[in-house]
Amino acid sequence: MSNKDKKFLHIQSEDEEYLTRCVVDTSSRRFYLYSNEGTEQIVDCESVDHFMELLTICRDYLTDELVYANPIVSEK
Repeated sequence: MSNKDKKFLHIQSEDEEYLTRCVVDTSSRRFYLYSNEGTEQIVDCESVDHFMELLTICRDYLTDELVYANPIVSEK
């Protein structure tokens, strides 16, 4: 995980910017991060290992902020 990822996940005091929502898109291996100040950041994982590492950290530190996007399903 990059230092940039860790910095955004660290929840700060009320006077500073902090994470309010993390949407995990398992289909595209992306994380959509939203802050209290309206900042949006997309983290594209380069590998399955990177995705799993970041997902583990999110699960460990985020409770109400963590949600999952609906998977893309094609009809046959």
